[in-house]
Amino acid sequence: MREKPVSILTILGVITVLSLLIGSLATCETSAQDSYTGQWIIEPSRVADRYQVTFTYRSGRIGRGQSMSGFTIEPERFQGLTQNQVMSAGSRVQFQLVRDAGTLNCEGWFKDGKGSGHFVFAASPTFAAELQRRGYQAPSEAQQFSMTLSDVSLALVDELKAQGYERPSLDQLVRMGEHGVSLDYVRELKAQGYSVQSVDLLTRMVDHGVNPKFIRELDALGFKDIPVETLIRTVDHGVTPRFIRELQAAGYTDLSLEQLTRVVDHGLTASFIKEIESLGYTRLPLEKLVRMQDHGVTARYIREIKEAGYDNLPIEQLVRMQDHGVTAAFIKKMRQRGFNDVSIDELIRLADHGMNN
Repeated sequence: MREKPVSILTILGVITVLSLLIGSLATCETSAQDSYTGQWIIEPSRVADRYQVTFTYRSGRIGRGQSMSGFTIEPERFQGLTQNQVMSAGSRVQFQLVRDAGTLNCEGWFKDGKGSGHFVFAASPTFAAELQRRGYQAPSEAQQFSMTLSDVSLALVDELKAQGYERPSLDQLVRMGEHGVSLDYVRELKAQGYSVQSVDLLTRMVDHGVNPKFIRELDALGFKDIPVETLIRTVDHGVTPRFIRELQAAGYTDLSLEQLTRVVDHGLTASFIKEIESLGYTRLPLEKLVRMQDHGVTARYIREIKEAGYDNLPIEQLVRMQDHGVTAAFIKKMRQRGFNDVSIDELIRLADHGMNN
């Protein structure tokens, strides 16, 4: 059978259709690249009357990896999501998390208190306009998306200004939100007498775990009006209110935060002090306790030396023995070699001359 020739009009028609399809796909791809979408997971939180929420997303732009944002939140913050839906045996849901900077439109499924699904971000034009009214340039979609996730609100911007903070840039506002600086945090600091002025320093405080509860507990223990840098250093070195209370209960009161920091840095603990006291070394100066810890003079070491027949030795002598390798095992070895009832100085001399080998 002879084939019909394809007309030039037919060829042009196919080319036109293909061009339209390619253009449509390109438009869709560009739209996808400019949008912020991803997945959400909601499950019970360890904190009463809150959900644990996790958003996983990528911006769609080439070269960007997957990111994640998680936080706890009150159930009533979700618009369109009921407790019955959350606790159902299987329910399809649509709800929104609405914040000043934008809205996360969510859909998915819930079953027995746990849910998951997808979300699409919609930036708030009102938020952008209000920022511009406050003297900022219009935020990018990426900035608004980040500020939506971290709940950077206009109230936070206004609170910073009212408290006399330096005016943060848009990038600083985004960074503050990403690092957990919230409106409540700024207000609580103010209530405790702190107006930090610097937004970067404020962010550092949050990064290092300086929270209002920590400040209140230190205040109750007598540490008042502490400089911000000292607060940060105290947290960084692991000086906790519980540790301070334990030392105070052991009789070590009126210590400065600098002294407490040094104690923690050297590994001194309340349990170490109690063990040493149980062996008869009571109310030792803190410097001696630190020296013992530094040189490995532990409660176990002292007990073993006691059992070897050397009782009630001064701390400095115990430190010297440990430094030179005179242990209970060494003393036993020397006795097996005929060195009985020798002095501490003689034991140290033997250890120094390689008798440990």
